Amino acid sequence: MATTFLTNLKGHYQTLNNDGDDVIQGLTRNPKTLPAKYFYDRQGSQLFEQICELPEYYPTRTEASILREYSDEIAQITGACELVELGSGSSTKTRLLLDAYQAQNYSCKYVPIDVSESILEASAIQLQKDYPNLQIKALVGTYEQALAQLKPTSLPARMIFFLGSSIGNFTPQEYDLFLNQIRDVLAPGDYFLLGIDLQKPIEILEAAYNDSQGVTAAFNLNMLDHLNWRFQGNFDTSLFTHQAIYNQEENQIEMYLHCQKSHVVHLESLDLKVNWEAGESMLTEISRKFDLETVQKDLDFKGLKTIKSFTDSQNWFGLTLCQAAR
Repeated sequence: MATTFLTNLKGHYQTLNNDGDDVIQGLTRNPKTLPAKYFYDRQGSQLFEQICELPEYYPTRTEASILREYSDEIAQITGACELVELGSGSSTKTRLLLDAYQAQNYSCKYVPIDVSESILEASAIQLQKDYPNLQIKALVGTYEQALAQLKPTSLPARMIFFLGSSIGNFTPQEYDLFLNQIRDVLAPGDYFLLGIDLQKPIEILEAAYNDSQGVTAAFNLNMLDHLNWRFQGNFDTSLFTHQAIYNQEENQIEMYLHCQKSHVVHLESLDLKVNWEAGESMLTEISRKFDLETVQKDLDFKGLKTIKSFTDSQNWFGLTLCQAAR
């Protein structure tokens, strides 16, 4: 049986257990904002798994349908390789890829990367039970931290994959820097598989982030509970409400927390007091929606040549497989 290694980067690289500079910067600017990574404590990760099952939230099931149809073809293109997943979460969709490589008797190693240690450890343990011959090395940290820890692979190639259109959470500047980092980490001939949410009618987009059961609202508000726990804060989530809107000019969903009453929040471990005004809004996430051809051009410009792109029948979601220039 292969061994599961849970490598915690906390002793070596900056992680969420930092001095909270990004929180201080976000809460003292006008308008206020917070990094989306603070969604993902144990409760936040569980809520996101629930979001993925909601009838309004099309991305997960649509991307899964693409993987179901094309994972065998992806495995045939790459051959035996090390699979590195960014933002792996519960690794549910990853099983479609693992099954494809296993069916073709390709050797592979799986390296899941996530900021949530609890969900990463739980998923790695379950995967090891279900795939006893799979070597797993799980890395706890941000994408930047974990990618910097990757060693040369002993397999013929490596494929980094980034599913769920999580790249949509990046600003254009962050998106550009991220693609640079992917290019720099990949050896010539290695692969990158990117999931992207495509542009579609506004009513479909806004419904996906304002679900009727209120799970996305709970997920958004949980960020405040996470800050309370991590930085000894006293946020009262009852004083905030959730809203997601689609910004048509920027082609992005914007998720907000709206303050309902003027009050002061104290984050004790940061020695930070934050004044809130009634009606004030804080941006907690963006989710950009893409044009497939534009993304392919962006990848090509970075030296990541598109081999093939895969979409669903409605063209709601896309997967692009590209290869680092030789």
